Amino acid sequence: MQEIIQISTDKHNGLYDITNRVKEAVSKSKIQSGIVTIYAQGATAAIMIQENWDDSVQNDVVTLLRKLIPSGIWEHDAQDNNGDAHLKAGIVGPSETVPIINGDLGLSTWQNIFLCEFDGPRSKRNIVISILSD
Repeated sequence: MQEIIQISTDKHNGLYDITNRVKEAVSKSKIQSGIVTIYAQGATAAIMIQENWDDSVQNDVVTLLRKLIPSGIWEHDAQDNNGDAHLKAGIVGPSETVPIINGDLGLSTWQNIFLCEFDGPRSKRNIVISILSD
C-alpha cells in the first residue's frame, strides 16, 4: 500500500510532527507485521525520528543545523539562495523506515516522526508513505 500525504509549513526551518498521519495510513492498511517507509519529496525537506516531549529537541535540531550549515555562503545560493536547505536535507536524509508491530508503529515511547522543512514556508509538502507486509 502507498499513500501520499500533504502538509503545509509555516517556518523557514522547522520540524513538523506527522506521526499521527503515518499511524492512520498503517491502520488503514490493516497490516499487522511489516515496515513503513516515510519519504519526503523535495530536495530541501527531510524525514527524522526524534523526541516529541516538548519543542526543545526540535528547536535544538534546527539551531544545530543553522550553526553547522549557515545560510548565504554556498555556491548554490547564486541560483536560488537556498544552498543551506539542500545541504541540511542531504545530511538528515529523505526517509525513515519504521517496523510495524501488531498493527502499530514500532516506535518507542519518546519517538515521533517529523517532516523537516529547510526551505519554507511551503503551501504543500508531499510525503510518500509506503507500507509493506512481511
